[in-house]
Amino acid sequence: MNAPIEHRVVIGRIMGVFGVLGWVRVMSHTEPRENILYYSRWQIRRGDSWQTMRLLEGRRQGKGVVASLEGLEDRDLARALVGCDIAIDRNELPVLPDDEYYWSDLQGLRVVTVDGVDLGTLDHLFETGANDVMVVRGDRERLIPMVFDQYVKRVDMDAGVIEVDWDPEF
Repeated sequence: MNAPIEHRVVIGRIMGVFGVLGWVRVMSHTEPRENILYYSRWQIRRGDSWQTMRLLEGRRQGKGVVASLEGLEDRDLARALVGCDIAIDRNELPVLPDDEYYWSDLQGLRVVTVDGVDLGTLDHLFETGANDVMVVRGDRERLIPMVFDQYVKRVDMDAGVIEVDWDPEF
């Protein structure tokens, strides 16, 4: 049974094929990247529909991850999944401490300064190596380091707000 869309969390994407036996190359959104292999039931988005596939085996391969899925016995079947998102049921994620958040939970929250200036909505985050960066879209796009205490002062999930110490002109 597939989870309703609001209960899915995208954890990766199929980026290519690997070998001739139906294995796929995966771009994992988990940290570390091979943690995607801890989830045995992948929900694969094909267009507007989702299909549950069972992970048979996988491993880290170079800078990425490769995996074998039930029902993919050859390269042609695997190629049909290139570009498809990989999701899991939200209930499969570990519970985090109160001061930690999954990126997917932060996306869509309003971002306001400590002075109450609305900067826009958190569209997505990305890693830089030094720290994660929030991409905030409002009257314009802003890149704000996701550094708690320095720039991020408070996350209020109930109110749907991230409060930041950030100059609105920057």
